[in-house]
Order: sequence, then C-alpha cells, then structure tokens
Amino acid sequence: MMYDPAEHRIRSFVTRAGRLSIAQARALETLGPQFLLPFAKAPLDTVQAFGRVAPVILEIGFGMGDTTAHIARAMPDKDFIGVEVHTPGVGSLLKQIGEQEITNLRLLQHDAVEVLTHMIAPGTLAGVHVFFPDPWHKARHNKRRLIQAPFVKLLAERLAPGGYLHCATDWQHYAEQMLEVLGGEPTLQNSADGYAPQPAYRPLTKFENRGLRLGHGVWDLVFIKK
Repeated sequence: MMYDPAEHRIRSFVTRAGRLSIAQARALETLGPQFLLPFAKAPLDTVQAFGRVAPVILEIGFGMGDTTAHIARAMPDKDFIGVEVHTPGVGSLLKQIGEQEITNLRLLQHDAVEVLTHMIAPGTLAGVHVFFPDPWHKARHNKRRLIQAPFVKLLAERLAPGGYLHCATDWQHYAEQMLEVLGGEPTLQNSADGYAPQPAYRPLTKFENRGLRLGHGVWDLVFIKK
C-alpha cells in the first residue's frame, strides 16, 4: 500500500460534535444531496459539479459560513468550494444557500489536506481563502497550525499561474508566522509590501468588528502564484 502523507500528519483541527439546530439538520437533509459533494480519492470534475466552466475558489474552514455566502453572492461569475469538518457549520451554510438561492457554491465536509491531495488537480484553482484558522496560541501547540511550509507548498501547487492565496488572522504571532512561511514558498509572490490591505470582497465578521473596537489587530496576506 502506497504511503500517503495526507494520512500521516498532525491535524490542525479537533473534531467537535456540536449540536445541530433543527434548521441545520433540515438543510443537511434537503439541500445536502445537491450542494454537499462526497469526498473521493479522485479528481473533482468542477464542470459537472457546477454545471458550467468558471474560475474556482476554494475556502478552507468556513466556520458557520456567513463570509463564504457573502463572497459567493458578490462574485456570481466564480464558483466556490467550501471545506469544513464541523457538521453544524455545514448545516448553517447549506441553510444560507437555500435561503439566499446561492447557486455557485458547493461544500465538502472533510479534511482539507486530503481534499487538496486527492480531489483538486494541480494548477486548477483561481484562488484559495483561509480566514481565521485556529491560532493554536500555546507554544507547544504551534505545530498544529494549518499554515506550515508543506501545506503552503500543496496550496501553491493547486493554484493556477496568477491565482491567489488569501489568509487572514487576528493573532499577531500567527500573522508573523504566515508572512514568513508564505514568503518562503518560491512559487508565490507577495502582492503587498508585507501585510495586504483588507480586500473589499472579505466582509468584517461580528467577531472581527468586536475585536477592532477593542483595539485588536487583523492581518490579511495575499500572495500570487508566479
């Protein structure tokens, strides 16, 4: 059996059971068959998944999905794949897809590294969003952070030339690590001199607004595939 590095590594998330609301459970049941893609160890046919040819942007760890829904609505000419492991978040975003009639968004409930390794062909993504990943702020847990050199290399390989990787964090130490790791990937080029201005397409979250009022910082990083 071939060794698969995606299956032998430190995971950057902890699976939490979480309580599903009635509305989330209903969305999973009624909308899941149409908008929730099954994980498979085979390249995803995005034309079949979306019914059209369009640039594809992958979001990793969409939480409850508010930002993802907002961006997908704002960019109807692009197709979005959201990856999240937690069931309540998947149910929440499916509910928004139904309520807001979002047609250019599909979801995958699975580990992002395995999705990237097996389902996303090299050089095919127009963009990748990684917003507010778990900072694992205790020093002994830093090794669990998602943005590490091997993962960034994998992301860069999946981007098409000219595609972008957009990360955001509200944890300064993690922002500094992101800047160092992204800057160390030879196939990526920083779009800014250091941290980037917040792109207009990324809305401020309630949590972020509260943090900004308290004087907390938020750092965006946007790197382009050479």
